[in-house]
Amino acid sequence: MARVKHKDARSEGEGSGGASAPGPGVPSARGRASVELVDRHAAEGEGAQHNYALRPRSFDEYVGQRALIDKLRIYVEAASQRGDPLDHVLLHGPPGLGKTTLAQIIAHQMGVVLHTTSGPAIEHKGVLAGLLTGLGPGELLFIDEIHRMSATVEESLYSAMEDRRIDIAVGEGSAAITHSINLAPFTLVGATTRTALLSAPLRDRFHIVEGLRFYADDELAAIVERSAALLGLPATKEGALEIGRRSRGTPRIANRLTRRVRDFSQVAGHTSITQADARRFLDTLEVDTEGLNAMDRRILETMFDLFSGGPVGVDALAASVGMPRDTIEEVHEPFLLQRGFLVRTPRGRMTTVKAATHLERPDPHVHGRGPSRGRGGDEGGPPLF
Repeated sequence: MARVKHKDARSEGEGSGGASAPGPGVPSARGRASVELVDRHAAEGEGAQHNYALRPRSFDEYVGQRALIDKLRIYVEAASQRGDPLDHVLLHGPPGLGKTTLAQIIAHQMGVVLHTTSGPAIEHKGVLAGLLTGLGPGELLFIDEIHRMSATVEESLYSAMEDRRIDIAVGEGSAAITHSINLAPFTLVGATTRTALLSAPLRDRFHIVEGLRFYADDELAAIVERSAALLGLPATKEGALEIGRRSRGTPRIANRLTRRVRDFSQVAGHTSITQADARRFLDTLEVDTEGLNAMDRRILETMFDLFSGGPVGVDALAASVGMPRDTIEEVHEPFLLQRGFLVRTPRGRMTTVKAATHLERPDPHVHGRGPSRGRGGDEGGPPLF
């Protein structure tokens, strides 16, 4: 079974021996004791921690993404048969779809240690060098949000990924000396939500590049059933499907809603999560039947009330709703676009027929839709030009 180490920039340099006073970046004896205490409890309560995270630990337990899972299973099996480390892997897709979980499963299936960090935690080349030189043969280094690494750190990865070597400059100016450090064979698994922010040289050094898609309602229902069982309050098939179709196509949201519905059902004294429970308690959480939350609906209602359904620019919409532009673009808009409640046009965002129907509003664009738009004659209104 794979051992998982969660490491970040602050963990480098810990564990030095001797009785001397701790230097900069080295935790005190009290700090080390607390770290050891956490590690001891983690080792004793591995099963409880697994249940808390609700993550699958093998390809067989993983629900959904079947085409991706089948490919990864072959890649892992082939590398294991050869006795080689897996080729470097880049996983991309929206947040909450299982990129971190897949990295842990790959390590578990390969039977190697997984070292975990994130792009912002690798502040400079020294941190990266510490992570890479700490890898044993065949081990995995998982970098979440890899697109957030600095350009200097990113360039240092090139030789590490291709030549298993990292160059460290010692000294400054004319007295600087470059030391090359050979690295053990390793696998880099990168995860990103914004593939376009990765430079082409880094992206091309990943030999396995795979994307994760949003999940179907029945796949999310299967995830909810499994999670509810692990949480100690099973869900009926109807209850799981009700939670699944309100989960925005995302397992992370499905697990979050399952925990909250579990709380309501437990307090109500119920022995399982039924469809009635799911409906009632999700309505209490202001998550509607299409998975829209209160802020999603506020965005759509603002477009109908103030902008007649659009088109409207994102800056004007953000000012009207009272939230930052990037929150709309990165949190709410992707789901609204993916589910067909919004469309983007050169002139701005516009609501759709589906949005008007869902919110029980008249469609302000009803006379400008369909194949007749922009045509003259009997098929539509007057010509635009």
